[in-house]
Amino acid sequence: MACARRLALFLIALFLLTSPGMAQKRVALVIGNAAYTNAGALENPANDANDMADALEAIGFIVIRALDADRRTFDDKVRAFSVALEEADDAVFFYAGHGLQVGGQNYLIPVDAELKTERDLDFEALPLSFVLRQMELQREGKTNVVFLDACRDNPLARNLARSMGTRSSSIGRGLAQVKTGVGTFIAFSTQPGNVALDGTGRNSPFAKALLARIGEPDLSLAGMMIDVRNDVLKSTGGKQVPWDHSALTGEFYFTRGALRQPASATNAEPASSETEQLERRIRELEEQLQKKTDATDMAAAVQLAQLKERVRVLDQEMKRDMQAIFRLQRKGFKVTDQAEKAEIRSEVSRKHLEMARKGQERKKLNEIIAGLEKTANVEAEE
Repeated sequence: MACARRLALFLIALFLLTSPGMAQKRVALVIGNAAYTNAGALENPANDANDMADALEAIGFIVIRALDADRRTFDDKVRAFSVALEEADDAVFFYAGHGLQVGGQNYLIPVDAELKTERDLDFEALPLSFVLRQMELQREGKTNVVFLDACRDNPLARNLARSMGTRSSSIGRGLAQVKTGVGTFIAFSTQPGNVALDGTGRNSPFAKALLARIGEPDLSLAGMMIDVRNDVLKSTGGKQVPWDHSALTGEFYFTRGALRQPASATNAEPASSETEQLERRIRELEEQLQKKTDATDMAAAVQLAQLKERVRVLDQEMKRDMQAIFRLQRKGFKVTDQAEKAEIRSEVSRKHLEMARKGQERKKLNEIIAGLEKTANVEAEE
């Protein structure tokens, strides 16, 4: 019985210390639309999206990306993003391409949109509010960050205005201000009602400034946007002023200290308070088990012992998956062939999905652990 108790306590300690709850899951949707069929091609959104996706992956985000997304692809990617959001702590949406506002509502424009009539908005454009709803739905206490480089001069807006006649006054210049839910931060490449520049280099002025700052350790999101704003003002001669709206309830950091690797990849020690709480829970459970010798306690110890091997295997597999992701990402930074880069990104995404599945299994095991603690009459710490 003493051996079984020690085994039970060891497993609880192992499981709680390596619980997925100790690591953040960070997901991002990155879309760059450049090759418009009916509006002329844009120079930089594909580069902006690819570079931003690479930067986010390098700091630990699971990234869903799409280039030149038509309406169906746009819908598919947002749906995949919504699924990934269910277990995410931090979420980022980055969009580069055409957008427009009609009646105070902002729309993101797929590459196959024509927008010949007002009715076409419902079928060919994607409301920004729909994406925001997916990010905020049932995610109280989580963080959402949105970057929109979609305020370019848009010929589709002019076409739509001609078809709307006197109602064309509802079509605004650039994008409209957005009201967000608690926990959401949204940044536009320029102030509401203004048009942003596409840029003449590899990236737009806004994307270039973001990429230069997003990996900087210990730089808060608010501080980063001040730097981005100043960079864009300087590079555009004061013509473009990035604007943001925040409903965050605390500081947010893309990167903290020297931890430049993905948070999900590290087996970081719990904070001091978390460690103390864990030790107290184990001591309480040990005291309870030492007082009991009935069949229920014995069954709990046996069940915990049976879980031990599966937990150990999951730990090893997830560590190997993360190591493989690091190797692939390092390889991807050195590769110049776009087809090979795409293949590497696909393999990274597959590895991330495998880790997510294993994380779900471990979450279920955690629920079993909690049930066994309850059976032992140990009140769980909040």
